[in-house]
Amino acid sequence: MSEDAFNMSIRKFLKEVGVTSQRKIEETVRKGQGGGKTLKVRMTLTAEGTGLNHVVDGEIELP
Repeated sequence: MSEDAFNMSIRKFLKEVGVTSQRKIEETVRKGQGGGKTLKVRMTLTAEGTGLNHVVDGEIELP
């Protein structure tokens, strides 16, 4: 696989993660499940068959 094809494959995956994650967060907030001024979030990235385990913690300010 070429480097360009590899990069495009990663970008496609990350775009899907971003779009679907945003939808799920918006649904959660609309249902009123995000009490308070911020929503604490965590994203965990793993890759089957590898030792990859990357965690990103953050806070999203609510309207």
